[in-house]
Amino acid sequence: MNEYDVIIAGGGASGLYLAAALGGSLKTAVIERGPRVGRKLSATGGGQGNLSNADVRAERYFGDRCVISSVLGDDPHSVLGIFDGLLTTDSRGRMYPAGRQASALTDCLRRKAAACADILTDTRITSLGRGFDVGTDKGIFRARRVALCTGGKAGGRFGTDGSAYSLALGMGHTVTGLYPSLVQLKTDDTRIRTLRGVRADCVARAYDGDEKLAEAEGEVIFGDGLVGGSAVYYISPFVAGRRGCTLELSFLPGFSESEIAASVRRKEENGTERSELLSLTLNNSLGRAIMRSAEGGAENIARTVKHFALKITGSAGFENAQVTRGGVPLSEVTDGLESRLVHGLYFAGEILDVDGECGGFNLQWAWSSAKRVAESLLGEMKK
Repeated sequence: MNEYDVIIAGGGASGLYLAAALGGSLKTAVIERGPRVGRKLSATGGGQGNLSNADVRAERYFGDRCVISSVLGDDPHSVLGIFDGLLTTDSRGRMYPAGRQASALTDCLRRKAAACADILTDTRITSLGRGFDVGTDKGIFRARRVALCTGGKAGGRFGTDGSAYSLALGMGHTVTGLYPSLVQLKTDDTRIRTLRGVRADCVARAYDGDEKLAEAEGEVIFGDGLVGGSAVYYISPFVAGRRGCTLELSFLPGFSESEIAASVRRKEENGTERSELLSLTLNNSLGRAIMRSAEGGAENIARTVKHFALKITGSAGFENAQVTRGGVPLSEVTDGLESRLVHGLYFAGEILDVDGECGGFNLQWAWSSAKRVAESLLGEMKK
C-alpha cells in the first residue's frame, strides 16, 4: 500500500498550489481524476490568466466574511510570490501575468508541485475512510492527512462535476445549496429573439424587486435566450440562487437620455420611419428591438434605451459557469481550514462555501486557502 503524509484530492489551482507550498517537507501525493492537472486554471481569464485583483478584500466575496478575511490576511497578494515572472494590473484591477497566458501559470505550479509531490493523473478517488484509507480505481492509498481541493460543480468539461462533494458528505460534513455563478443569464426572450450574436456596450444592473443588487459597465452579448458578456458576468454572482430578479441594460453609457431623445427628434423631423429612429445610434437589430418595446415619443424611446428590462429566468448552468456558489460551510472548519468533525481533514478552494465577484477573486481564494492549509499542515505535522 502506498503511504503518504498528505494526500491532496484534486489537481486544480488550490491543489497544485498546496503541493508546491508544502515544499517537499511532507511526503505528498496529488490525485487528479483527469488526464492532466490544471486544466481549468489554463482557461481562466479567457486564457489570459486573471489570477487576482488589486482590490482583494472580504467584502468582494460571498460567504462568512470573518473567516474569509482571516484567510486572506493583511497582505493577500503575498501568496502570488510563488509565481515566476512579472504581473500586470488593468484598469479594472484585474491582475495577470505580464505574458497574458494562463497556461504559463499552470506550467509554473505544475513544475513546482511535481518537484514536491507525486502527481497521479487519471486516478479517480472512490472512497475516503476516516482512518484516511483513500480508495481509488487504481488501488488504496493511505494518508496521515487529506486535503480536499476538488473544486466545485462548475465547468464539468474540466472534471469538476460536483461528484467530489460526496467525499465531504461521507465524512459527516454538509453541503449548502449549489448554484452556477460567473455565468450567462437566461432571460425572457420576448424582446430579444432577433438579437442573437449582437454585442453592445452598456451598464448592466440586477434588481430584486426595487432593490438594486449590483451594477457593472461592460459588454453585453445576446445569445439564444441568453445574455452574456463581461457586464453580465460581473453581476451574475449577485443573482445566483435568487428567483424573480430583473436584468436592466442601459445602452449608450456615454450619452444621456436627453441627448438620445434629441437625436430621435431630429430623425422624426427628417421623416425617418419609426422602426429606424435608433439607426446609427445603436446596432440596427438592437435599435429595432427597442423600438418594438418603446411607446410614445422621443423621451420614452430614450428612456427605454437606458432602462431595457429583462426578467431573469435562470442561467446557462454549471457546464457553462466559471464558479460554484455554495459548498462545505465555513462553520464546519477551523481558521486553519481543518474539519471540526474529522481531525486531519482539510479543505481548500471552491469546495468550500466561498465564491467571489468576477475579476480574479476566485483564484485569489484558491491561492489563499491553499496557503492557509499548507501552513496548518506544516505546523501541525511538526508537533
